Amino acid sequence: MSEVLIQNETFINLLNEVGISEYTPSANAQALLQVEAKYIKDLKINVSNVLNNSQNLNRKEALLLALSIAVNERFDLLKQSFTQLAIAAGATEAEIAEVIACTSLMNTNNVFYRFRHFMHKDFYNNQPAGIKMSIMMSPVLGKEFFELLSLVVSSVNGCEMCVTSHEASVLQHNSSEIRVFEAVKLGAVIKGLITILS
Repeated sequence: MSEVLIQNETFINLLNEVGISEYTPSANAQALLQVEAKYIKDLKINVSNVLNNSQNLNRKEALLLALSIAVNERFDLLKQSFTQLAIAAGATEAEIAEVIACTSLMNTNNVFYRFRHFMHKDFYNNQPAGIKMSIMMSPVLGKEFFELLSLVVSSVNGCEMCVTSHEASVLQHNSSEIRVFEAVKLGAVIKGLITILS
C-alpha cells in the first residue's frame, strides 16, 4: 500500500482526538478519504462525544473502556495511544494492566458461555466451568467499573449470557442504566473506529 498524504482536516482532527500522531491510512480509510466521505465527520463527532462528553463516565473511565476495545480487537496503534491518554488522565500502570487482564478473561468467558448458551444441554451446563477468575474478587479498578468493563467487552463479543450477567452485577453495585448505556455505546463507537483505521 502506498503512503497517502492525509489532507482531510476532519480526519486529522479525529486522529488527534485519539492520540495518533503518525498513521498510514488503511484500505478502508483510503476509500473514505479519496471521496471525502461524509461518514468521516460522523465518526469524528461520535468518537469525540463518547470520549469527552459523557455525563456518566469520567475521562479516565472513557479512555480505559476505549483501551479495552483496542486490546479486544488487537489493534496496537490505538492500544498504545489509549494507554498514553489514560495515563495522562490519571490511570495507573496497575489499572492499565487490569484492563488488559479483564479483556483477556472476558474473551475466555465469552467463548465458553456462548457455547453453553448455544447448546442448551444440561450436560454442558452442569459441568463446573473450572475457569480461574480471582481477578474479579477485589479489582484495582473497583468492582462496579470492573463489571462495567466486563459488560462492554462482552457486548462487543456478542455473549448474551455474559452481557445479562454483568449488566445485573453493574446495577447491583449502585450504578445506573444510563451509565451502562453510555459505556456500551462507547464500546460500539470505538469498534466502528477500528473498522476504519485497521
